[in-house]
Amino acid sequence: MKKLLILSATALCSSLFSQIKWKEARFGLKGGLNYARVSNAHNPSGPRLTLHGGALTLIPIGKENQFYLQPEVLYYGAGETGKQKGKSGNGYNAVYGNSYISVPLFFKAYFSEAQSEFFGLIGPRFNFLIGQNVKNPSKPYYAPEQLHEYAGVNGKANAFGVAIGAGIGYSYNRKFEITGQLDYGLTNTYPNLLREFGTDKAIGAKKREIVVGVGISYILD
Repeated sequence: MKKLLILSATALCSSLFSQIKWKEARFGLKGGLNYARVSNAHNPSGPRLTLHGGALTLIPIGKENQFYLQPEVLYYGAGETGKQKGKSGNGYNAVYGNSYISVPLFFKAYFSEAQSEFFGLIGPRFNFLIGQNVKNPSKPYYAPEQLHEYAGVNGKANAFGVAIGAGIGYSYNRKFEITGQLDYGLTNTYPNLLREFGTDKAIGAKKREIVVGVGISYILD
């Protein structure tokens, strides 16, 4: 049974791969805003408004003008701040900024073959950390000169992260597109905060990066 499932999956992947029209790929530019949070990491915890931008490729699948692969390479801002509603005091002015080179690989489906049409997309996102900017943190785990005091507890962001992304958008003439999207982190953004001392249940919970984005794309001929 296991061999049958493997053979079936292999055949399906081979069939799909054979329908990808690599030579008909189009390229484009994409940019927009990110509204980012990290769950179970900081207290207080508030949103960070930041940017994303880069390039995309639109690769047709099959003969219909409807299904595509859409890999992207982007600068991708995430993280969070301490500006939690109803909170004040220590940590409220904190910024926990993470910057990534992000490589999502989306399956994209237009709702019809019309030139102007809605579409949906879904797929994995792979984030490679290129910078971390922390200001006014609520705890001392971010100061290099103090890290030795806390037995491995620190707020260093994970160098690599994986998320699953899904979104919906509208395309005008298959050139100008606007997309709303949710990226839900599957990996720990701050793995060494799991070692923090305390009884708060959030300490042992996964520190997920969750990002809602709105972007505009221009696809070249």
